[in-house]
Amino acid sequence: MHTVCCQIRRAVIPTGICLALLVLTGCSQTMYGAANITSSPEGAAIVNLRDNSQIGTTPARVVWKGEEGTAEQVTLQLRKQGYIDKISTIWINHRHRSEAEAKANAVDITVELEKQ
Repeated sequence: MHTVCCQIRRAVIPTGICLALLVLTGCSQTMYGAANITSSPEGAAIVNLRDNSQIGTTPARVVWKGEEGTAEQVTLQLRKQGYIDKISTIWINHRHRSEAEAKANAVDITVELEKQ
């Protein structure tokens, strides 16, 4: 007996075929995840180490987008003159339908910087 995931024109399609159709037709939806990144002291540059781009200065609310139901590992470096650079790795779940929803449900990330 096959598990049914959807019906098209009254035809019953097995789950495996339905999933393959979803992948091939690009039915995945763009979703969003966000983090509130703070540091002590404030004013640290937030650098995404994937591409070495500066994505903000603490405190900052940062949004990432990806495919529905996926999670992304993000490695950040916080830099502030007079302090030791600090690297943090976080997971961002792409589970919100809009940037605004992701921002409203952002995870809190706090990084303590040490003086040089």
